[in-house]
Order: sequence, then C-alpha cells, then structure tokens
Amino acid sequence: MKPDPDDPDLPLARLFQTWPASAGVFLERRMLCPGCPIAPFHTVIEACAEYGLDEGEVRRALRVAVMP
Repeated sequence: MKPDPDDPDLPLARLFQTWPASAGVFLERRMLCPGCPIAPFHTVIEACAEYGLDEGEVRRALRVAVMP
C-alpha cells in the first residue's frame, strides 16, 4: 500500500522511494534532501523549516509531481 504523500509524518526517504519525481521538487528549490543521510528521519515539515520555505507551496508542488 502506498503512503499518503500529505502525511505529515512521512519520512522524506520514503517519499523519494515511492515517488522518484518528488525529488525534483526539492532540487528545484536548492534543497539537498534527496540523498541526504537524514532523509529517513526528516519530514516535509522539518525540511521546509530547515530551508525557510513555505510548506504549503512545497506540498502543492509535490502533489503535482506525484499525480499519476
């Protein structure tokens, strides 16, 4: 069963594993999350806070990236 991409507790590593195109959302924003050793432990919330980005905007872009 696929995880919910909007799950606030979804680790980034699982997001990238399930939807490889989601990595592009982070790279476009110069976020180093894809490939980061902390990705199994960080969530979208934490990554956005770390980079000072608007979580809502990042989540909107992720929804577009993971849509079939």
